[in-house]
Amino acid sequence: MSVPPDLRLGRLDAAPALDRPDLLAPAVSAFLSGWPRGGEVLVAEIDPEMADTAAFCDRYGVGLDVSANCVVIAARRGEVTKYAGCVVLATTRADVNGVVRRHLDARKASFAPMDDAVAQTSMEYGGITPLGLPSDWPVLVDSAVAGAGLVVVGSGVRRSKIALPGDALAELPGAQVIEQLARPVA
Repeated sequence: MSVPPDLRLGRLDAAPALDRPDLLAPAVSAFLSGWPRGGEVLVAEIDPEMADTAAFCDRYGVGLDVSANCVVIAARRGEVTKYAGCVVLATTRADVNGVVRRHLDARKASFAPMDDAVAQTSMEYGGITPLGLPSDWPVLVDSAVAGAGLVVVGSGVRRSKIALPGDALAELPGAQVIEQLARPVA
């Protein structure tokens, strides 16, 4: 299924992401060009100062309930550190010390330091997306994201956002859909 070329995301004009690689991190563009669902992904240019979720949603009229965040988790057991992507709706927070830690079989799990997240993903902080993450990483997707319809996530750079069907995230390499991966924000 392809996306219509005239779709809007809130107050943003969106275009098929495959037509605008200039708005994507190189790893994201390369991934989309070979992914069977790449034609379903939209991209919209934004002010990079508005890339943080709350500011983005407020400025561009996109609901928090259709915005998702991808956080990089560093999971440790002994001297070994493994990384994972974790995708949750903006109305929730990942249960890093509970569900995520246990799922990754780690003694300790935490948000990866910014420098590590940027170096490991080759993406800009504030724009990290599950599309194009290193192929050996698990991508943990909260079931609410997978069932949300069209969701907005980072594009790998701060100057744009991408939108795609939530169920497409469940089809990413290494994706695992997990019930209650996230908890509602209080």
